[in-house]
Amino acid sequence: MRTLVKEYMILITQLEHLQRQGLLSLQKLWFYIQPTLRTMEVLASLATSLDKGECLGGATLSLLHDRTFGYTGDTQAQELCLYLTKAASTPYFDILERWIYRGIINDPYSEFMVEEHELQKEKIQEDYNDKYWDQRYTIVQQQIPSFLQKVADKILSTGKYLNVVRECGHDVTCPDAKEIVYTLKERAYVEQIEKAYSYASKVLLDFLMEEKELVAHLRSIKHYFLMDQGDFFVHFMDLTEEELKKTVEDIIPTRLEALLELALRMSTANTDPFKDDLKIELMPHDLITQLLRVLAIETRQEKALINADPTELALSGLEAFSFDYIVKWPLSLIINRKALTRYQMLFRHLFYCKHVERLLCNVWISNKAAKQFSLHSAKWFAGAFTLRQRMLNFVQNIQYYMMFEVMEPTWHILEKKPQQASNIDDVLSHHTSFLDNCLKDCMLTNPELLKIFSKLMSVCVMFTNCMQVNLDVHLLLIGLGIAIELLYNVLSSLC
Repeated sequence: MRTLVKEYMILITQLEHLQRQGLLSLQKLWFYIQPTLRTMEVLASLATSLDKGECLGGATLSLLHDRTFGYTGDTQAQELCLYLTKAASTPYFDILERWIYRGIINDPYSEFMVEEHELQKEKIQEDYNDKYWDQRYTIVQQQIPSFLQKVADKILSTGKYLNVVRECGHDVTCPDAKEIVYTLKERAYVEQIEKAYSYASKVLLDFLMEEKELVAHLRSIKHYFLMDQGDFFVHFMDLTEEELKKTVEDIIPTRLEALLELALRMSTANTDPFKDDLKIELMPHDLITQLLRVLAIETRQEKALINADPTELALSGLEAFSFDYIVKWPLSLIINRKALTRYQMLFRHLFYCKHVERLLCNVWISNKAAKQFSLHSAKWFAGAFTLRQRMLNFVQNIQYYMMFEVMEPTWHILEKKPQQASNIDDVLSHHTSFLDNCLKDCMLTNPELLKIFSKLMSVCVMFTNCMQVNLDVHLLLIGLGIAIELLYNVLSSLC
């Protein structure tokens, strides 16, 4: 606009020079000034609209683009608007090219459609809301030019994908990088943006799948959190049984870590290259409270639950025990804290079921011992033995249902999906869907149903404790009876 105004001022100066020489008539003045009338009218209209709308960046381009199409039929005005739009879009497209070709934002005047927020990627391991991927870079709606509205999401994703790879120390540049120039034919630059998007999607996906071994890490997490390694858990529960019976305050975490290390080395889990990423965590709340806190995230109940006092009853190690997993950037985009929390909920559910099953099996072993000492006395416990077997069937069936009818089929679907995904957002969506389906089908999204299930487990534990005490007393009485009988026989022989 300054260039056009400058040319207009030159014209006025030339006309003034002719007038001073006496060579300027009214007809000549009209002849010379007529072509500029329409130009200045259009410029004045644009300047007024831009000033009135307080347009900046993308909003300016939108107004110019709409005016260019609006002047169809007025060749002079349309060419003028086209010239202005091309000139105004040059710095905007420079920012756009750096973003979609290299994943860098250089926007000193906050005119670009993508806005960067200062978020630390290290906190993605602590943030239950999973904000990093969604909020590190966001779209500013009013800064999207109308001719880029259809591809705004692709522009955002393209730069985000490249930026992740850059933050891992890899310099990436799109091989199909070409200068983007404004034109009335939108397809010209839309095709270029789509090429950049395809390249960025492939680069990040290959980086995570091949170099960072995403599927292998997910498989490793499945081994531990979804109890895929049977012998490891047998060793681990045998080693930690006495320690986990204590209250959380009495448990020494370093001792548990040492026992975990021993169990890992003694089982088939020793072949897992990522076994050292597995850690132990003693949760401050029981499973139901944890579920309520997760379900309340970003709701009115969240602050109330966060500020609420922890439960007065001291948790046992078995109730508080969970695994944790060290996930490094950029895998933490997929295996974030929110995903790990869901894995922990599934694990705590399965782990407590496994514990109850072991208790019932121990009662079964004690039953066998009681029968060996006295077949007659076993009748006293016939009803209890039947109830124990029903409880054991229930616990084993619920475990079978969760592990083999819910988790395993859903996992096989998840394992295939990343190979077919075209970008990391698809992988993230598939992983989230996998966890959501597992939680839902394992009855962990309904607090009321989970409370009922927990009461059933508590009844089983109370039954096993009662049975164990009664069996111990019964075996003690049988042992005393046998000893008295032997003593009586000895005394009789002596007499």
